[in-house]
This record gives sequence, structure tokens and C-alpha cells, in this order.
Amino acid sequence: MDFELSEEQRLLKESVQRLLADRYGFEARQRYMAEPEGWSRQVWRQYAELGLLGLPFEEKYGGFGGGPVETMIVMEAFGRALALEPLFATVILGGGLIRLGGSAAQQQALLPKIADGSLLLAFGHVERQSRFDLFDVATTAKKDGAGYVLDGAKSVVLHGDTADKLIVSARVAGARRDKSGVGLFLVDAKANGMSRRGYPTVDGLRAAEIQLSNVRVGADGVIGEAGNALPLIERAVDIAIAALSAEAVGAMAAMHELTVEYLKTRKQFGVPIGAFQVLQHRAVDMFVALEQARSMAYFATMMAEETNAIERRKAISAAKVQIGRSVKLVGQQAIQLHGGIGMTMEYKVGHYFKRATMIDTLYGDADHHLAELARLGGLVSRA
Repeated sequence: MDFELSEEQRLLKESVQRLLADRYGFEARQRYMAEPEGWSRQVWRQYAELGLLGLPFEEKYGGFGGGPVETMIVMEAFGRALALEPLFATVILGGGLIRLGGSAAQQQALLPKIADGSLLLAFGHVERQSRFDLFDVATTAKKDGAGYVLDGAKSVVLHGDTADKLIVSARVAGARRDKSGVGLFLVDAKANGMSRRGYPTVDGLRAAEIQLSNVRVGADGVIGEAGNALPLIERAVDIAIAALSAEAVGAMAAMHELTVEYLKTRKQFGVPIGAFQVLQHRAVDMFVALEQARSMAYFATMMAEETNAIERRKAISAAKVQIGRSVKLVGQQAIQLHGGIGMTMEYKVGHYFKRATMIDTLYGDADHHLAELARLGGLVSRA
């Protein structure tokens, strides 16, 4: 398989890296985090000018016309920079649901606004009891004329506190853990009956708790087929996990580079600690885990648009298992080899570990996906 980037992809990579290098020094990130929204609107506009916000959308919607490889390139750069802006929530998750399941009218109305940076989306799906099960939905959507009335609550809605619109999952029929009867609804963030409580997450990003009480949604707010939205959700989440895998690789690569540089400069007994063979071995273990994760992130990227849901899920789960294991090894070694400084808020390596750990947890940790992979019969089916 050819892993060489095309000329356009190489230029995209260089452009994104240059922008983030200019705008995302460690001190600049701390300033952005202290802003009221927890990220920089000015940087967001620069993403739009560069075409990053329209990355996966067709050109007729003002998009870049890119695919999973282009998304991987951008997300790996975001991982290296520890970028705070809601590109994942708005473009990958929210925009992905509209791109994959929205009507022509919804796509025409929303995708150009996402691409130009004027519309922020968030995906409200996780609930307190659901853990990693995408089908566990207790929020209800009751038919009301041509529309629906939504009641329930959503937790850890990524960037839900600043979103202009939310895509909310709700049950139109069946019991809480049925795999049928789930719908998707586009809800205005300022709709009557909608309340939001925003807060910072451990990795420096933002999330919100959402409460819906008699929130009315018209027929034009239904995404896809009401009652049959679970396959759409699963597909969008698989694509999102592939993007997160690339982001994790970027964060791990930065942790490894910082650690190796520290081993070269920190002295003990009059020599750099990198001269001690046991520490060299630990740095090599980090590199091996990083490259294993990178290979599986590539695999997830190649399988992200696979139409066979079972084969796609196998690949994504396998990638998530390796990402989670590599994150743990690389992150722990980076903190330990830095000594006490690795634990401080003033040093960057700890922030990388926090973000990478959050990525491991999002949409299922390594243990969850290992069990899922076993349930599906393993990555390679028996002959």
C-alpha cells in the first residue's frame, strides 16, 4: 500500500503545520484557554480562510472536497499543537452527521456556514447511564403534529456551551437500550426549554451538560429517518474515532520528541541522563509504541469510509485498542522520564498526556473496544 502523500496533501500538511506553529506556542495556548469561550475566535477565522473548516465537504458547499487522509493530516497537526478550537465537534462530528445523513436542504443551509466559520455545531448524544453504548438513549422525542417534542438530558457535549446549534439524539420508540427507535434532531441552542451548563474538561477543552424540557423541533429539524438513526450515528462516530486516532498520534509524537530532548539536556552525575542505557531503552519503547499507534491510525483512516459496517467497526475498534495502549505507555514514560517537572502545569508534556488520555476515553477506551473486537470475531476472520 502506498502511504506517500499527494502534492496537494503535502501542501495541506505544510500549511497547517505553519499556521499552528505561528499561532500555538505554549503561552499562546494558555491565553486562548483563558478567553471566555476557552478558545480563539481569531484562530478559528484563520482555519476558515485556510479551508480547514470545509475539509470533508463537497466543493459545491464551499468545502475542500477532502477525505479521511486530509482529515488525518489536519488532526495529527492539531494533536501536536494541542489546539483548543472546536474543529472536531463542529466539522468532524456535527458536520459529519449533516454530510452523511442530512437532507439536501439541510446540507445546503448548514455546510457552507460551517465551512466559512459562522456556524458552530455540537453533538449531544452521551447520557449519564449510557457509558460507551451508542444505542443507550433515554432522551425522548414525542410526535407533535409534523414535528417532535424533546425531553431529557445529555452529558459531556463537546463544545456544547458555545455551539449555535446542537444535533441531539432522542428516542422516538422502543425501550432505552433498543437498537431501533433512535432519531437525530437539529436544535437551536437558544430554543425554549434548552439549558446549558458549560465547564472546562481535564484536557483544557470545553464541554457542557444539556437539559431539554419540552423543546419543540419542526419536521425540518429531523436528520435522516426518524427512528433509524443509529447506523448513521455509528458511522459518524467511527469516522470521528479515526480522526481522534490521528490526533493522538500527533500528541504522542510531541511527547516523545520532548522527552528525547530532555534526556539530551538534563544532567545527572555530570553527564546527560540520556547517556544511561536503561533510559535509552525506555525512549525506544516509547518510539515503538508510537509507531504501532501510527500504523493503526493509518489503518483506521483507510477504513473510515468503509460501507461494510462490521468490517469498519472491527478496524476502528482495533485502532482504538492500540491507541489506548500506546497512549498509556508513551504518556507514563514521558512523565516519569521528565521527573517532577513532568507533573507541573507550567510544562507542556503533562498537557499532552491529559489530552491523549481523554482521547483514549472518548467513545470507548481500549478495554471497551477490545471486548467489542472480540464480540465481532476479531480483526482477521478465521479461515
